[in-house]
Order: sequence, then structure tokens, then C-alpha cells
Amino acid sequence: MLQSLISSIFSTNNTPVTVSVGEYLIAIGAALVLGILIALVGHYKSRQTKSLSVALVLLPVIVLTMILLVNKQFGAGLAVAGAFSLMRFRSAPVTARDMVLLALSIAVGLCCGLGFVGIAAILTVLVLAVLFILTLLGFGEVKSGRRVLNIVIPESLNYDEVFSDLFEKYTKSCELIRVKTTNMGSLFKLRYAVELRDVSKEKEFIDELRVRNGNLEISIMKPEQGGKTEI
Repeated sequence: MLQSLISSIFSTNNTPVTVSVGEYLIAIGAALVLGILIALVGHYKSRQTKSLSVALVLLPVIVLTMILLVNKQFGAGLAVAGAFSLMRFRSAPVTARDMVLLALSIAVGLCCGLGFVGIAAILTVLVLAVLFILTLLGFGEVKSGRRVLNIVIPESLNYDEVFSDLFEKYTKSCELIRVKTTNMGSLFKLRYAVELRDVSKEKEFIDELRVRNGNLEISIMKPEQGGKTEI
């Protein structure tokens, strides 16, 4: 399989390469193993969704099959490239890290489909090893006290002043970015963009806020988690 596929790349003969069922199953097995490895390492210290994990496992198999089907057929190859360019992952926000893993899965499928299983294995191990080490070391992480703070208060409280001393005590900066009424106007839902002075005192800050708002709902999260969160 490997020699026939490799030689076909440089051959002037436009006849598609014939691959037996056994050779195809071996290629699928290699792609699946590498895809599972990519998904497992990608899940480490990541909020990776179940759908993305499944995609990382199955993409190499799908890509290698498509490559085998369009081998030596230039028009079909262009159609496949166009299909990949239209791919979208809309079920959940995809980070740059996720995009790297998706690209790796596609590259593994391409390598296996062209017969370069060894290169696919080396590429997978190399990229995942570097990714694992960088993740373990926290490379590129910015330790920031910036938070999105959501607080529910009764209508009897003046939200302009009720928390001002606590914000002065626990935050470097604070901005009220949204006010919303709920429960027939009996409650206010407030959203603040804050930067904590000391991240280790986050619980202490929340406890004091709970005393002021009558132990109603309070949530605090990092900005990248709070962008689409409704309160």
C-alpha cells in the first residue's frame, strides 16, 4: 500500500490506486489510534467539549478515506479542498488551541491516506508532546484578576452605592456594564466588569457581597467564560 500510494503521487498515470479492504482497515486503525491520542491529550487541562473530542477522533478516518477516493483525480481533489474550507464548528466556541488540534487531525488523515503512516505517528507524537509540555508549564497563561461579576439585589437597594466600599476594598477597578429587572420588577440583576486586587480573596469578597444582597444569587467568572452568559 505504502509504495503504491507514494509512487502514484509522482506518476504520470492518472489511474486511481487500488487499495484492498485489508490495507484500508490497517490505515483506519492507525488513524483511529492517533485520533484518540490527539483527543486525550487535547482534553488535558482544557474545557474541550464532547463533540470536539469526537471530531478529533473521527476526522483522520474521514480525511484518509476522502484522500483515497480522490487519488489522482485533480477535479475531485479541488472539491474536497473546497469542502474543508467551508467547515465550521458552531456548537461551541473554538479556541486557537482547538484549531491546532483540528488541523493536526486533518494532517494525520492526509498522511495516512497517502500512505505515510510513520510520518503521521511522528507528527502526532511531536506536536502533542510539545503541547503537553507547554500546557503543563502554563506557557502563555496570563494570571489576571479580571472577572465578570453578576449580582442579584432586591429593588429596595440602591445599586449605585450599596457595594461601593466593598469594590474599593477588593477591586482595582469596577464598572457596571448592565442592569436588568426581573421577577415583576422586584429584583435587579447587575453585571460588573471588575479586576480583583488579590485573587486569593475572591471567596471573602463574595461572602461580603452576600451579606449586602440578602444572600441572593451571585456569580463570578473569567471574562472569556462570561461573554455569552445571561444573568
